[in-house]
Amino acid sequence: MGSLNTKIIYRFLGITAALNGLFMFIAFPFSVFNDEEAKWGILNAGIITVFIGLLLYFFNKPDSTNIQKKEGYLIVTLGWLTLSITGMLPYLLSGAIPSVTDAFFETISGYSTTGSSILTDIEAMPKGILFWRSATHWIGGMGIIVLTIAILPLLGIGGMQLFMAEAPGPSADKLHPRITDTAKRLYLIYVTLTFAQFFLLKIAGMTWFDAINHAMATVSTGGFSTKADSVAFYNGQPLIQYIIIAFMFIAGTNFVLTYFALKGKVRKVFESEEFKYYFFGIVTVTAIISVIIIFFQDPNLETILAHPEVLGKTESAFRHALFMVTSVVTTTGFVTADFTMWNFFATGIFFALFFTGGSAGSTSGGVKVVRHIVMLKNSFLEFKKALHPNAIIPVRYDGKTVSQTIVFNILSFFIIYMLIFIIASVILTLFGLDFMSALGAAASSLGNIGPAIGSVSPIDNFSHLSIAAKWFCSFLMLIGRLELFTVLILFTPFFWRKN
Repeated sequence: MGSLNTKIIYRFLGITAALNGLFMFIAFPFSVFNDEEAKWGILNAGIITVFIGLLLYFFNKPDSTNIQKKEGYLIVTLGWLTLSITGMLPYLLSGAIPSVTDAFFETISGYSTTGSSILTDIEAMPKGILFWRSATHWIGGMGIIVLTIAILPLLGIGGMQLFMAEAPGPSADKLHPRITDTAKRLYLIYVTLTFAQFFLLKIAGMTWFDAINHAMATVSTGGFSTKADSVAFYNGQPLIQYIIIAFMFIAGTNFVLTYFALKGKVRKVFESEEFKYYFFGIVTVTAIISVIIIFFQDPNLETILAHPEVLGKTESAFRHALFMVTSVVTTTGFVTADFTMWNFFATGIFFALFFTGGSAGSTSGGVKVVRHIVMLKNSFLEFKKALHPNAIIPVRYDGKTVSQTIVFNILSFFIIYMLIFIIASVILTLFGLDFMSALGAAASSLGNIGPAIGSVSPIDNFSHLSIAAKWFCSFLMLIGRLELFTVLILFTPFFWRKN
């Protein structure tokens, strides 16, 4: 492969920065409406970011507008760094988060839709800053790269390489033969779901400000809330929590299937192997956790059967179980209860769910359900091959044969994922975390989940981490959001070879 087309890279980063700055201007009216001092910090951040973006764009006119794979990987990774570096300006310039380390952590946690936070008094934050915080989720959820692909034809740039590098999951299913039309359809679904949830939450009793923030954080599977208690603030309003559960589930579903469902092709949804595992997996684990919660409240079965008021707690147990299971599986990270306070078995189950992830082609993070399906099928085939060594038995998924290349790619991904998790856990203990907290922080950051175990449990946050630990977790969030290979390939010597 020839030399890098650096001008196209800089130009694309310019587009990314300019768009990010325009989103900051949307947060400005929220601060003005509430007469907050932070409004000038947000406005200045937007102006600076747009200015940087325009400079990069206009001073880097490329000779060729063709994007090769190398440029694609660099644009995506550097694009996310550009988002995070410029995205922390509203926090810094408004004084809401004066520390660069904390501001960067909060920002990359937003764009990567992790939802881990260093804020200890969320309600005290200016409304404009809280809106910007949720907006970072919304921008990152589908990926600003996909948004930009939709407008690239206007700039004379092709975007297939970018979509392949950015699309969440092991494969990038296309809704339409042209990649730009695919991007537009994906974003139309994304915007539609956001507004639908906003209206439903408003009707259910949320304020309009809380409704739009929680809608952006749900559809992006992010998890930033405007309340210090997260969605536990609404424990007395079950309807609000059920609405959020429904949209977390939809956001964790492959957007291609959501597209088919909206087109009335519901049969295609239920024909999907991944969807069936995803749906029944959540239902099964929810049932187990519900029983654990009920017996944790009162371990005596006779007492439960004899007292109707205890039976009345069943709905609450089911709701909390369903909410927390869906939240962790989809890597949203909203909280209605602290699962680490139920019992050790429940904590163990949730820790296992950290490595599940939602569907490929969704906004969720983690390993993804389809990878687990392929790995399990391949493992069972290995048992068969041990008995019948001459048999040629391919892995089949959704009735189609999966190529060995894809199987090896998935196995490599999982091995590297677990290796990074183990190494990251050890490194975090070096940075001062106890073993349990290190496991939780590593799994949560790499899987873009949010709440974890130990000192970073659902009722705690990441503010107590050392500076080194925060920067390291930020790196884990980035590589987790971009599916490992996109970032890690930049650290290989052969990536930088000219041939």
